[in-house]
Amino acid sequence: MKRPVTLSVNGEEHEIEIEPNRLLLQALREDIELTGTKEGCSIGVCGACSVIVDGRLVSSCLTLAIACQGKEITTIEGLAKDGALHPLQQAFLEYGGFQCGICTPGQIIAAKALLDANPNPSEEEVKEWMAGNLCRCTGYYKILESVMAVVEGKVSTAVSKGEEKRARIESLKVYKTDS
Repeated sequence: MKRPVTLSVNGEEHEIEIEPNRLLLQALREDIELTGTKEGCSIGVCGACSVIVDGRLVSSCLTLAIACQGKEITTIEGLAKDGALHPLQQAFLEYGGFQCGICTPGQIIAAKALLDANPNPSEEEVKEWMAGNLCRCTGYYKILESVMAVVEGKVSTAVSKGEEKRARIESLKVYKTDS
């Protein structure tokens, strides 16, 4: 039997009717239509479904949606503000921290949870924290480099499309520029 639930996602209230066993991942993707959070393993070990609930990193594929009523949920869609990417999103673009994109939302959300808890982590702390997020495309170096760029303040502010393209080329170290 469906029950009414109000979920606060990225600062907006969403009133939905769900079965008591509906997972947060399903509610986000299917009921609220926020599809940035991805389903990977469905058993809570890959990190693709990571979201932040009341400041805590959780696997939305293991979390009941009804248990999140009255809590603030942050998804990848909630990071950009006023058209400007969050510094972690910008860093993943500039430093090539993504490949196919399936794990990227979870990687960025996990990194945000880390930086919220520890704004100045060491590389080892980042590696340990991010170990719960799997990526089949990369060797993880570009993900680590992206997170550390935020920690070290090496990320551009909002950029135009042309600058974004140059940043991607520079992140691959294809060309050297004076800037």
